[in-house]
Amino acid sequence: MILGRVVAGMGGGGLLTISTFVTTDLVPLRRRGLWQGFGNLSFGLGSGLGGVFGGWINDALSWRWAFLIQVPFIVASGLLVYLTVKIPVKEKNMSRIKRVDFLGSITLVTSLVLLLLALNSGGNIVPWTHPLVLVSLPLFAAFLLAFVVVEDRVATEPIIPVRLLLNRTVWTACLTNWFTTMAVFALLYYGPIYFQVLGLSATQAGVRLIPQSVGTAAGSVGVGLMTRATGRYWWLNAAIEATLVLAVGLVAGTFDASTPAWPPFVYFFLVGVGYGGMLTTTLLALISAVDHAHQAVVTSASYAFRSTGSTIGISVAGAVFQNVLKRELWARFAGRDGAAEVIGRIRDSVGAVQGLSPEWKGDALEAYMRALTAVWWATFGITALGALCSLAMGEHRLHSNLARTEDEVED
Repeated sequence: MILGRVVAGMGGGGLLTISTFVTTDLVPLRRRGLWQGFGNLSFGLGSGLGGVFGGWINDALSWRWAFLIQVPFIVASGLLVYLTVKIPVKEKNMSRIKRVDFLGSITLVTSLVLLLLALNSGGNIVPWTHPLVLVSLPLFAAFLLAFVVVEDRVATEPIIPVRLLLNRTVWTACLTNWFTTMAVFALLYYGPIYFQVLGLSATQAGVRLIPQSVGTAAGSVGVGLMTRATGRYWWLNAAIEATLVLAVGLVAGTFDASTPAWPPFVYFFLVGVGYGGMLTTTLLALISAVDHAHQAVVTSASYAFRSTGSTIGISVAGAVFQNVLKRELWARFAGRDGAAEVIGRIRDSVGAVQGLSPEWKGDALEAYMRALTAVWWATFGITALGALCSLAMGEHRLHSNLARTEDEVED
């Protein structure tokens, strides 16, 4: 399972990045946001429908079929790319392999694995003072430092170019992607858990996440249209970030066991609008802040920050959730016969809550809600950090043609 997800992640991450490169080469900056919006529209609709379809498959058949059903779609997509994307064929040269930043990749992945190991273990599987945590965190810092040194002094074509990150717009746009993706993926991961605690099925939980996908598409396309019309993105970014902070704040302040049915649809739609708009404005900021020779590199850096943000965001939220849930459950059940066994079942599966007897179920639901509330407020803080970073981005010129230098530009 883990190996399969690793391979799928490698393919999916490469596909997202390369499709962005191709579009940037074919479309002027002034219209780049709109085409990014179209891409996010496809991605949003696919992920929204996939969530519901996957939930239905899981409920009707099994989780294995939720994976197997993807194979025909992947094959069809591969054929479409092969038949329609025309890329000049270059002469094969094995020396190009030497340009791949293997050492940077290894040090980055190792540092992330060590960080995730510490976050997922501390307070959940072992105490925070356990040697596993105390060793993992310093090793994470050491490998992260090694990664920075490799990227700055060793790699011919680094994954994340340290020198380009000295550009204020580049590093603030990357951090905006990082923090915002952390928050949104934490919401998307723990949203279904919240709905299942309320007694909803996987399919019903998936339906409530559709507005987020629709909002992502709408926000991205809307921002793309406005940047094409105005040639500006900074104020749009400020408005989008304000929308996102408001939406996450509403989730944190209102989601509990008595929340009506309609707020999740509205709030997750607003989260999607903010996230989709952020993806477009930060991409425009990045590729307009550097010359064409570095656009592919900063785009890769953006995706690297985004992918690590999604992983770390879920892990941070998981650490908050499990630690608060454990504390709240023991505070309510300590002293009861069979408490350890019941608490273990509750922490292992959210579905166990619905099968509890009345004298246990109410307290278990309250403990889950407190843990989820802690997650919501943690994501709110992370979202606010992303918004603050985005305000430091500069406003750069969005050209109306494919000129690659200032001397060639005639807007």
